[in-house]
Amino acid sequence: MSKEKEHKTNAVREMEAARADFTVRYFECPEALSGMEVAATLGQDPDCVFKTLVTQAKSGQHYVFMVPVACELDLKKAAQAAGEKAITMIKSRELLPLTGYIHGGCSPVGMKKLFPTFIDETAELYDRIMFSGGRIGCQIETPLPELQRVVPVKCADITVV
Repeated sequence: MSKEKEHKTNAVREMEAARADFTVRYFECPEALSGMEVAATLGQDPDCVFKTLVTQAKSGQHYVFMVPVACELDLKKAAQAAGEKAITMIKSRELLPLTGYIHGGCSPVGMKKLFPTFIDETAELYDRIMFSGGRIGCQIETPLPELQRVVPVKCADITVV
């Protein structure tokens, strides 16, 4: 079995199944790195590398938000984008049972269930963006429209200014 096959994740499989234009970037990483460290490791502009954050609204609905690794999610803007009164981050221990992914390896693609997903509008400024490939040490690089073919991602102003 090739080394690449050993590292295939649900996110990579779903991108392949959709015949999306994407590249998988693997890197050695014994433990979770910050998003800024991931961008530096891969020689990428941190503004085009996105972290995946999972939230829960006051209504009980879960939402996924993708923001550049150098930015923070604005919970008020996130709630407004989702049409909710209030949104909070889920607890780290809730991530794996809810999504199938661990902290530091959470991808918007290939979650156990498809949740409404939003990406910061700055993603539209880049030819290609990067996000977790579903495990620590795996990133997917793709044009935003390709991601949107696989997961219905809406663009919105969701970062802290």
